[in-house]
Amino acid sequence: MEESLIEVVNIVKRFDGVTAIDGLSFSVSKGEFFGFLGPNGAGKTTTINILTGLARADSGSIRISDRDCTRNPKAAQHMIGVVPDESNLYPELSGYDNLCFCASLYGMRKIERQERSTELLNTFGLVEAAHRKFGGYSKGMKRRLTIAAGIIHHPQILFLDEPTTGIDVGSARQIRQLISQLHRSGTTIFLTTHYIEEAERLCDRIAFIVKGKIVQIDTVSNLLQPIQDKKVMLITVNSPTLNLCERLREQFPSLSCESRSPVQFEVESTRTINVGHLVRFFEENGSEVVEAKRVIPSLEDVFVKTTGIEMDAMRKEREKAVPNP
Repeated sequence: MEESLIEVVNIVKRFDGVTAIDGLSFSVSKGEFFGFLGPNGAGKTTTINILTGLARADSGSIRISDRDCTRNPKAAQHMIGVVPDESNLYPELSGYDNLCFCASLYGMRKIERQERSTELLNTFGLVEAAHRKFGGYSKGMKRRLTIAAGIIHHPQILFLDEPTTGIDVGSARQIRQLISQLHRSGTTIFLTTHYIEEAERLCDRIAFIVKGKIVQIDTVSNLLQPIQDKKVMLITVNSPTLNLCERLREQFPSLSCESRSPVQFEVESTRTINVGHLVRFFEENGSEVVEAKRVIPSLEDVFVKTTGIEMDAMRKEREKAVPNP
């Protein structure tokens, strides 16, 4: 049986009468890459704040390793690293000085913190910017240095809160690679994100969290298993026609149909879908098919069906978070 490093039982947190966390219970195994996936306001950051000792739960219990963090929220701080959604480093200090300062907070000796800071600047590709002020770094560079600061003391557990939000695609890819390397080296990682693809790519196990509650939790492979054998076609027609999905289901009982828009339909089956039959059906019902493409089911489909949250809402959050070029 895998060793549990984090045990959370029925934690609740309220702010001014609003329940932000509503009875969360879960565990994270040693060496696991665990993801919290949900929209903004779901309770992801509040959960991290409670687990890292920055906030106290109103009720419930928390154990990290063999330490009871319910009564003493800071009992495990020496063994955890935190990368917040907003950088907590000093803009007037250089990258090197920021890392040395963070290392000093963990009681590292001068020579040790200097060597560790230089090592991380190399690892994170920031050597050339080492002695530049942090405030002048690009957003991607700031995220990399913030992660470096979070692991300066070799923590057993790293908490990452939306690490790739608001940065360019290239920097996000670099950060995901760095996080994967940390995980392969044995670090237990707790990631919050509202990027479906990021969670699917990185995590061993994922919890869907909505309005402070976990609505589903499992390994990525188990979450995807129910849809692995499904065949999905996305059909686009040239003009809308009333009740097309209803008619299609009547004519083809083995198919399910969902209207994505007046002119776009998602057709699903556990059997191979005959595109020719579909094209003839739509033509006979007054709509010409202009595009028919196969869709490979993903974690996005599982999330939407489990939570009822449409991906358009998640994408709008992403668009707001990413700066204009």
